[in-house]
Parts: sequence; structure tokens; C-alpha cells
Amino acid sequence: MRSNASLAERRSAAIPAGLAKHSDIYIERAENAELWDVEGRRYVDFAAGIAVTNTGHRHPAVVERVKRQLDQFTHTSFQTTPYEDYVSLCERLNALVPGDVPKKTFLVTTGAEAIENAAKIARAVTGRSALIAFSGAFHGRTLLAMTLTGKTVPYKAGFGPLVGDIYHVPFPIAFHGVSVADSLEALQQVFRVQADPSRVGAIFIEPVQGEGGFYPAPVPFLKALRRICDEHGILLIADEIQTGFGRTGKMFAMEHSGVNADIVTMAKGLGGGFPIAAITGRADLMDKIPAGGVGSTFAGNPLACAAAHAVLDVIEKEKLVERAQEIGKRIKARLEPWANGNEFPTIGEVRGLGAMVAIEFVTDRATRAPAADLAKAVTKIALDSGLLVLNCGIRGNGVRLLPPLTIPFDLLDEGLDRLEAAIRQAQGEAR
Repeated sequence: MRSNASLAERRSAAIPAGLAKHSDIYIERAENAELWDVEGRRYVDFAAGIAVTNTGHRHPAVVERVKRQLDQFTHTSFQTTPYEDYVSLCERLNALVPGDVPKKTFLVTTGAEAIENAAKIARAVTGRSALIAFSGAFHGRTLLAMTLTGKTVPYKAGFGPLVGDIYHVPFPIAFHGVSVADSLEALQQVFRVQADPSRVGAIFIEPVQGEGGFYPAPVPFLKALRRICDEHGILLIADEIQTGFGRTGKMFAMEHSGVNADIVTMAKGLGGGFPIAAITGRADLMDKIPAGGVGSTFAGNPLACAAAHAVLDVIEKEKLVERAQEIGKRIKARLEPWANGNEFPTIGEVRGLGAMVAIEFVTDRATRAPAADLAKAVTKIALDSGLLVLNCGIRGNGVRLLPPLTIPFDLLDEGLDRLEAAIRQAQGEAR
């Protein structure tokens, strides 16, 4: 008989340790915002496959659309023998991505692949090699994306030499004493001593940092970056891989600021569980890439395109952008009193946009020193109680909440009850 323990043993024997694991539960089935492991145990899902199943696990519309496509064809390679779903999906993304300019899109398979291609485009169309990203950023694990990522362990350590001509600026985080002015001055310092702005092709920014801790980029900061990019002919690239498709209470998180990027990368929530990613940019930029300069054998897989169309239909029909706002309000209404009261002095801050919310744990609120062990204990205790939540943050002291946007509100409340109990237990055990 299969068990979590036996599967963990098989994993250890077959799979390298470098592929990290959050838990030793093995999922047998999933439905909307619930998971069941191979031993029949049920879990409330506050992870959504790391912001992938925004439309819930196995949404009927997604399943039905993919089944129809399965009966037609599963692969031809779009570059060899194209198909309409790829074209129509790119048309939809061109219309959805913010910015009142003509846009063009091409599809790839993963978020890291989208980042790599965005960097290629930036360097090719500007003729400039330097790229700038931010501390705490996560842009992927392939070589250039890993170099853009603003965290050393575990993403970069031991994997050098990294890609050259990439620079990092502190991300503005008021909770940790880094102001917008501090970050902008650090950017100017990069211009002064490392990379003249005339040599910088692009600045990569997550409108809300994902792995880095769910820190929203302040609106004045995004507006300042837009001005600086326009002044120096630098492209502004928005990494919407974790924030896109309704997660933050807008279709794309950049919409909260009114700032438009030149290129937007997206993945995760686009496919509803099927691997697909996209790069959407100004048409005048995208058309400068010569034929064959971008592409991939599996990019825009027909099944994934079908799923993506269904996801976009569901987001519109079920008003999931508005629902993300309501989910976020309900989560914060429950969590913010914990951060402001005396019962949970280890909660330093609750933050986020829409249904993308994090709790930052500290040893005490005066010093705001990170409490990474406590955050890990919370996720473990929560899992043992039947709630799946994930850690985040460059210091490892965040717990992020990413429920599917289709989660029933009674199930959301159940998950928050389990989270509260887990924090109370972890805090008590840490004393």
C-alpha cells in the first residue's frame, strides 16, 4: 500500500536532494481549494501551486476545454505547423496587458524562460548589455534569470560564474528601513560607478516581490522608475509571473500604480495548472527580433493554450479579479488585528495586495529581527493540521497566503482558523 513515508523513501533514492521539498505529503487528487494525499487526508490549499491554480484545481471549464483539445491534437510545434489557439491567446494577452500602445506576444513554457527572452529582447533592441534588478527579487533558476534573482542562497551559491553586466539595487521596504529615496539613490549610484545609464538595456521589477516576501513596490517608486527609464532610453520590464491574472485584485499588479511597462513577463496563473508562459511587449520592440531569434519546440503547447483560454474565460465570467479583492479584505480583516494586538507579538507585519498576503514573523516588534525558525514552525504545524501554506522572504521569516481565487468563503475561514491555531502553537513552543 502506498503511503507518504514510502513515497518519501522512493523520492530520496531517485531524485537529487537539490530539488527542494516543502513537505512529505504526496497528493492523490485535488478539487478547487482542497487537496487529498495518498493516505486520504484532506488539506485546505493556501498555496495554489505557488500562485498557479488561481482558478482552482481542476476547474470544470479548464478540464472540459483541455479534453476537447486532447481529441484534436497535442503537439505540432507552432513554428512548424501553427494553430489558431496560439494566435488568439496572443491577441487576448495583447488586449489585456496594460498600455495604450500596439503590443505583440509570443509564448514559452516557464517563467524563467519568459525572463530569459525578455532579457534577450532588451539587449537586442537597445544595443545595451547592462541589466538592473533588485535585492530580494526572484526571476527564476536558469542562468540569466538566476543572476537577476536577488538572493544568493539557495539560488546562486555554487553555480557561478554568473552572467556578467547585471547589477542589483536595494528594493524599497519601509518595514526594514529602506525608503523609496534610498533605493533611487542606490540606482543613481549604480549609474555613477558601475553602469552608465547609456549602457543599461532594462530594469526588471516585480510589482510585488514574490519569493522575496510579498513586498509591494511603492507607487511613487514605480513612477520614478518609469521616468528614469524614459529619460535614459531604458526598458522597464515587469515580472508579473506570480502577480498576474487577478491575484492582486487587478488583472496585473502594475495596474495598481497606473505605470505601464515596456515588456511584461507572465506564467503561473495563465495556464491553470498547465505549463505556459508569455512575453508581451510594445510591438515596435518585439518586431525588431529577427526570425528564429525566439522560439522553442514546446512553447505554446496546444493543451496549455486551450487551458489558458479557459482560464481567461473563467476569470471574466466569475469576476475573479473582484473576488481576489474580497478574499484579500477577508484575510486582512482576520490577520491585521493579530499584527496590531498583543496576543501575537511575533507578527511584525501583515501586507500584500488582493489575495497575495504575507505575514512577517519577528523575534520582537521593536528590533524587527527576523524569526525564520518560527515561520518554518508555523508552516509545519499548519500542514500537520490540514492547511498548506508556504514560507517566503529573503530572511526566510515570511508565511505567504495564496488561496485559489475560487475558494469558498467558508473554506477560507476554515483555513484561517487553522493558521491562527498554528501560530498560537508555534509561538507557545518557541517561548
